[in-house]
This record gives sequence, C-alpha cells and structure tokens, in this order.
Amino acid sequence: MAFEGLTNKLQNAFRNLRGKGKISEADLRATMREIRLALLDADVNFSVVRDFVKKVQAKANGENVLEGLNPAQQIIKIVDDELTQMMGEETTSLIKAPKIPTIIMMVGLQGAGKTTTVGKLANRLKNDDNARPLLIAADVYRPAAIEQLQQIGNQINVPVFDEGTNVDPVKIVEDGLKQAKENHNDYVFIDTAGRLQIDEKLMKELQNIKEVANPTDILLVVDAMTGQNAVNTAEGFNDALDLTGVILTKLDGDTRGGAALSIKAVTGKPILYTGQGEKMNDLDVFHPDRMASRILGMGDVLSLVEKTQKNVDEKKAKELTEKIKENSFNFDDFLDQLQQIQNMGPLKDIIGMIPGMANNPALKNVNMDPKDLEKIKAIIYSMTNEERENPDVLNPSRRRRIARGSAQPIQNVNRLIKQFDQMKKMMNQVSNGNMSGMQNMMEATGMGGGMSKLSNIAMKRMSRKMKKNKRRRKKKKK
Repeated sequence: MAFEGLTNKLQNAFRNLRGKGKISEADLRATMREIRLALLDADVNFSVVRDFVKKVQAKANGENVLEGLNPAQQIIKIVDDELTQMMGEETTSLIKAPKIPTIIMMVGLQGAGKTTTVGKLANRLKNDDNARPLLIAADVYRPAAIEQLQQIGNQINVPVFDEGTNVDPVKIVEDGLKQAKENHNDYVFIDTAGRLQIDEKLMKELQNIKEVANPTDILLVVDAMTGQNAVNTAEGFNDALDLTGVILTKLDGDTRGGAALSIKAVTGKPILYTGQGEKMNDLDVFHPDRMASRILGMGDVLSLVEKTQKNVDEKKAKELTEKIKENSFNFDDFLDQLQQIQNMGPLKDIIGMIPGMANNPALKNVNMDPKDLEKIKAIIYSMTNEERENPDVLNPSRRRRIARGSAQPIQNVNRLIKQFDQMKKMMNQVSNGNMSGMQNMMEATGMGGGMSKLSNIAMKRMSRKMKKNKRRRKKKKK
C-alpha cells in the first residue's frame, strides 16, 4: 500500500504529543526530528524535506500552538496543510483546446508504463466525457510498441493511427493529426518513444514532435517505485520540454512515496493522475489534499464515496437494501456483493481510505485473492436455483453433491455456507444500526484471515456514533 511506511512513522512521531496539555520546544524539536527522518526514509528529496520541516517548525513554534488548547492536533493540522502544499495544493485537470482536437503528448522512459497509461487516459475520457480519442503510435524503436498500442486500442474500442516502424516519428505525428482533423476526433494522444535513460537524440526527437504537434498538454509518465530517480527523470524532461504535468504509475507498489511527495516541489509541475493496477480503469485523479490525509492515516472518505458510486450499481444497491429488510438475501446476492467489492480495487487500498483503519495491525495482510472468488463462484454455480434462494434446504447429501459438482472439498462448501449465514446476520444487524456484527461480515466475505481480526475498538466506536446519530434524529423529530 502506498505510503504505508511513512504513515506508520508519522503516526509514531505524533503519538508522543497526544494527551499533552502543553508542548515544550524540546517536544517539538524531537517531533520534527522524527518527521524529518520519516520523510528521508520515504525517499523524499533532501532539499524538499529540509524546506518542509523548516516551514512546519516555524508555524508550530508560535505561542498559539505551543500554549493553546490541544496543541498536538494543531501541529498535525499544520503538517497536513504543508503536505498538501508540497504535492500541489489543488487538483489539476487536462488543458482543453478551444477547438478540437485537444492534443496530448505522452513522454517517459521505457518501462514506466507510458503506452498502457495512454490507453487508460483515453478510456477514461471516452467513458466519462463521451470523447472520441485517436491514439498515434509514434514509438518506432521499442519492439512491439505499435502492436501493444493496437491491442490496447482494440480493448477500449479506440482507433490507433500508425505507419509502421520505417517512417520518421515526426511524419507519423503530422499524418495522424491530419486524420484526426478529418475524422473530427476531439482528443489525440501521441505515444512517443522512450529510452532506458535520457539522451540527446531522444530529447531532440521529442522537441521536433512538440514543434509539429503544438500539444495542449505534455504529460510525463514516471514509475513511482523508482523514487528519487523518478524526480530526476522529471527534472530532465521538464528542462527539455517544459512539461504541463506528471502521471505516476505503479503507486500501489510504492510503499515509500518519495516520488509523489517530491515531484511537484522540485519541478513545479503538478501530478494529474496516478496509476494503481493494470486494468484500463485503474487510473485515478490525484487530489493533493486527500493524499495528505491518507498519508497521515486520516483516511480518504471522498475518494471512497466516488469509487463506490463508480463501481456499485445504484439500482442493485436499493434492491439489496429491500432484500435485507425482507430477510430474503440469497447466494446470488452474496456473490454479487463480492464481485462489486473486487471491482473497487485492492481491498488494502479501500481500507486505507477509511479513517483510522489505514494502519490497523489486524488489517495488515488483508486481501481478496481472485482465486478464492473463483472457488466461491464454482460452489454457488453448482447449486440449484432452489438452493441459492433457500440455503436452509442444504442438507448433507446436497452439500456432498455441490462439492462434487464444483470440484471443491466438502469443507469449503460447509465454510461458504457458514460465511453466508454470518453475512446475512450481520446485514440485518447493520440495517438496524447495530455494528456488533461487522466482524462477522469480514469473515463472511472470504477475504483472508486478517479480516476476521478487525479491531473491536474501531467497531464499537462506529456503533456508538451510529447510536448517537439515531438519538439526535429522534430528538429533532420531537
């Protein structure tokens, strides 16, 4: 999970401040030292760390903070604000040309995921804005680069313009732009060549393409896992091309986060998107304020809501609510819920968006293995319609038949039926405002043993909040 190590270290730094009515300058110095070490260990650029700590210390050193009420929370707020500013403060969007086509030039080193990101971004615009993009294959050097872009184009149903590998890339771009204008494509993505490292020949070619295409955006795709090398790459490309923005790939594999925290501060160029996964819809808008909140372990509720709205069918959600009320939740509903959760992305990332859950040790190794979901599907699909609708009829002989039909051990069938019963009970409890059954749901979803150890303290806290809100609603009605 991105920033996992940094989050742990920052929370440890703040732990010594909590509960203190006043904070001495010595306390503040010790905390600043831990923050500095945490950022350096996360591979954040040294000069960025130095400036960050200097700003936080200057703001936290005032009388209002050290001698005010709840100084620990005030210092955390200062760190939150400075982290947000370091990463860009505001969300940055693509620049839209006054008349079509909007031309986006994608650049980067080999292996950063540039060609895949071209497809992800085109797919996002196609689905969200009903755009009609065209992809131009201008990488004539990397073996199979054109074939890869064509496969991606077929996958997302977006046309690809190419003229093979024996034509000058600048000429390919010129001809591709002509076709885009003739076909009234509103977006054009130029997939340019990369290298294993920055060299003069590469930059000259990219500068020539820039001159011909006159792009509205020049986006650099960098691998977040390369840390400081990603920042150095961004500096090199920015000096030659004057980038308009950056896309960070493989952020889900970067547990340190140094690239995300350093790029904007070093280059002055914003991060627009982050890639976390290999599917064509695994591209997220980068929100500096939300990312800062996640780094500090405070969750990211807005992104979680957006992800839920995007992946969960609203009609199905209403139908499920009615089924829970009527106590008619069945195995088809159970399977549908598992698939919708899986579509939202890695479970660890979803948990990281829930306030207070990001670094719960009980959730450290939680995940949903796609293979487990396939086993569950096999068992459910081996049931008759009657058995799916009414699990009470699943006697031992029926269970043995299902085990044979799904090629699964009888123990797996029994376990799934037990998990289903637990999830059904939990849903009834939650619908009535009782959170005590939440732990059973984690067990019931079949998402790994770690889920069954979900913090009881967190669940009780959520239960208290729900009951409190219920009492408030009753008072308002009176």
